[in-house]
Formats: sequence, structure tokens, C-alpha cells
Amino acid sequence: MSLENTISEAIKTAMREKDRVALDSLRAVKSQILLLKTEAKGAEVSAEQEIAILQRMIKQRKDSFEQFAAQGRQDLAEVEEAQMKVIEQFLPKQLSLEELETEIKNIISETGAESIKDLGKVMGAASKALAGKSDGKSISEMAKKLLS
Repeated sequence: MSLENTISEAIKTAMREKDRVALDSLRAVKSQILLLKTEAKGAEVSAEQEIAILQRMIKQRKDSFEQFAAQGRQDLAEVEEAQMKVIEQFLPKQLSLEELETEIKNIISETGAESIKDLGKVMGAASKALAGKSDGKSISEMAKKLLS
């Protein structure tokens, strides 16, 4: 079942349960998918594009959460955090730090990277291989740590 269909079913469930936070989050995801479909003139949205949408939305909420928390607006920060948790349910299982380190070590050996100068090569391969399984910031930090 595509992400769009899964989201539609989850919206129905959230409506029945009167879960306002989940409903708002899921409607935002569906809106982004429909917007992407419109831009692509009705073409199907690939799984990679769906994952990218979810990751972008989580990143936006994480940034908002940090800003609200820094400004002492816990009420708004809690809403952003709750929406982030709802959206994360639709992403593939995220890698733990140990799993991420193992994957990046494999990518470093495959690409033949030896120093921080080869970070671009490693990041290109890692971003493709680990799409949806980890965010770009975590991948970058781990790659820098292992290459330095």
C-alpha cells in the first residue's frame, strides 16, 4: 500500500478517535504528497520522494521545536514534538548509532576514502544508501568522525 493510502487510512482513524494532533500532522503530510503529485502533473510519487517529504517535515518540526523551547514556549514546543512523533511512525526504522557507524564504515571502505578530503564521496554514497534510515545530519557527523 502506498504512503498516500496509508496516510488516508490513518486520517480516518484519527478522525474517529478525535485525535487533533495526529489529524493535523497527517493532513499536512497528505497535503505535501498531493502538492508533489500536482507538480509532477499526476505522475506517481516514488517511495524515495515520500521518504524525503516525511524527513523534511520532521526536520521542520524539529527546528520549530528547538526555537520554541529556546524562547520558553513549551506549549508550542509540545505540539511540534507530538506532530514529529506522529510523522515518524511512517518512516522506515531508523538506524541506531552503532548500526549507522557500521554502515558508514562499509561505505568508507567501498569508496576508498582515507581522509576528511573524501567526505563528499562518502556523503554521496551514504545519502543514497541510507535514505530514510537516518537523517543527513547524523550521517554527516558520523562520516566526519570516522574520517578524521
